[in-house]
Amino acid sequence: MATPRTAAHGTWTSPIGAAEAAAAEARVEWVGFVGDQVWWTETRPWEGGRSALVARTPDGDVHDVLGPPWSVRSRVIEYGGRPWLALGADPSDGFVLTHGEDQRVYRAEPGTEPVPLTPRPGIPAGARYADFARVGEEVWCLRETLADEAGTRVHRDMVALPLDGAAAKDPEAVRILAASHHFMTGPKVSPDGLRVAWIGWDHPDMPWDTTDVMCAPVRPDGTLGPARRVAGGPGVSVGQVEWAPDRPDVLYVLSDSEGWWNIHEIGPEGGTRNLCPRAEEFGEPLWRIGARWFLPVDDGRLFVVHGTGDRRLAVLERDGTLRDVPAPHTEWAALATDGRRVAGTAAGPRLRSSVVLVDLDTPTGEPRLDVLRGAATHGDAYADWLPHGRHEVFRNADGEDVHAFVYLPHNPGFTAPEGELPPFLVQAHGGPTTRSQLVVNHEIAYFTSRGIGVVDVQYGGSTGFGRPYRERLRGKWGVVDVADCAAVARGLIARGLADPARIGVRGGSAGGWTAAASLAAEPELYRVAGIYYPLLDPEEWRDRGTHDFESRYLDSLIGPWPEAADRYAEVSPLRRADRVRAPFVVLQGLDDTVCPPRQTERFLARLRDGDVPHAYLAFADERHGFRKAETVTACLHAELSAYGQVFGFEPPGVPRLELSVRPLG
Repeated sequence: MATPRTAAHGTWTSPIGAAEAAAAEARVEWVGFVGDQVWWTETRPWEGGRSALVARTPDGDVHDVLGPPWSVRSRVIEYGGRPWLALGADPSDGFVLTHGEDQRVYRAEPGTEPVPLTPRPGIPAGARYADFARVGEEVWCLRETLADEAGTRVHRDMVALPLDGAAAKDPEAVRILAASHHFMTGPKVSPDGLRVAWIGWDHPDMPWDTTDVMCAPVRPDGTLGPARRVAGGPGVSVGQVEWAPDRPDVLYVLSDSEGWWNIHEIGPEGGTRNLCPRAEEFGEPLWRIGARWFLPVDDGRLFVVHGTGDRRLAVLERDGTLRDVPAPHTEWAALATDGRRVAGTAAGPRLRSSVVLVDLDTPTGEPRLDVLRGAATHGDAYADWLPHGRHEVFRNADGEDVHAFVYLPHNPGFTAPEGELPPFLVQAHGGPTTRSQLVVNHEIAYFTSRGIGVVDVQYGGSTGFGRPYRERLRGKWGVVDVADCAAVARGLIARGLADPARIGVRGGSAGGWTAAASLAAEPELYRVAGIYYPLLDPEEWRDRGTHDFESRYLDSLIGPWPEAADRYAEVSPLRRADRVRAPFVVLQGLDDTVCPPRQTERFLARLRDGDVPHAYLAFADERHGFRKAETVTACLHAELSAYGQVFGFEPPGVPRLELSVRPLG
């Protein structure tokens, strides 16, 4: 490669343009074994967001199990759930699926047209199903029934669907098994068929706050006996339960009863023990029904993912020994097993998300890794321009750890003038009860390959670092997240990695809230911001209502209403808009019902008259989280232009964005 040219930060040219960063890519998830085949779902933006069910045969053939218009996707709790189940060990045994368009359950065999198993609901897509288990000639699952089209009044129960299709025309053929809580997962049936377990929780708790693990006997007639709580309880979050396949009276639970999501074993007498007590997470918050982070196999071992800030694949031996599987991937999820092999989605700092199969039983004794489905776009085309991200720990004003992923500017064709420190963007993830992943991200590379650093802050409240870290945000959203982001920015400056006069902040959704609140709280630190579809008015969000799953989320993030009304007003970015001094660009979907455009418009109207340069880009036919590549391209161009104007560089090839000083009135 030629000798790098010397050029100012922000002016470097890169093959990772906005269009390349925005290029649509399939999202792979919900992996499962069907005999010796591996199946998964693959959401394809270029097919209008269709979620295809895909199979990979042992000879390497990859094909769609169902063609258009079939889309295998459940909308339970709006964030979704496990949408398909193989009915046997052979593909010819067929499978069941939830169809994304109408949310009904269908039965199908490869090469045949699916037939419905559930009745047509009164409200379009108003009965949703997920997390299936086969029990004889029925499938048992979670059912979510909407009483209004907005999804604010919802009932959930566990039901049995006859596989002969009788319920398609006769709703009375659906058997109700249990309705223990307002929120429930699907059933986990013991290998001997004598017990069923599930997870439940009620408002105002979120599943990472308090959950109950319920267990009920299965009567000879297929009904359930009285259910009792066997794990969980106040202040304990359980995210997954699984029966031991070779010991039908042993239940494994993913519980944070000791401060971290560790795997516990509940024995036949009810005693519980932590199989591998570590200050690490063996799972994630239950945003999606039926997610799997560990799977037991016949010999007492478990395939698990674990880590802090990442999720590596390992084997947990019966004696508690944890043996990592050698692999370059640092983020594993959606595990499935046939008892010998394990498959899942996997990614890494320089590896895009793929479906990967691991065989531990090889002639050499060394695990064999096969990529069954690689990235649909990009591949390794831009590998040389990807930043070398690293996990670093900073300290906030209270002396507490703040985790962050630091991406320094990197471009093989350029170097900065001697002594010039780079501008840096502080990135706040959405959620907020979630985390970012240290994996390939072309949107971050869009900035770093042009000489702009990015730090992705895992502020207090983020998952992956234990319950106490997660609880730091309780009642303090808009305070802890803002302070932790500022602490990381100042830490970068103190370490000589960032130009103190060129610090920006960006984020979307809950991250947009943090970015907007940061502009008001830290006017001397942040010089510019990129704010995507933000929540700006928690009082209106609370009054207006949102979908059922998150309708009481603010109880834990800010406080119960109306007792904490003063706190809602105190942390509201809308009410503090007149404190904003730095330029910013705000990017909004006009069809966003989660964070509607009227909040953004009211925020802009409250700016100080005439002295805050800003731009407002509104996009028709976009909702919460942009889907169209042309929208994302326009947003990245707008951000980079704004950063260049504030930080003092002219980004090559980027249309200039006009920053207005007129508030929206």
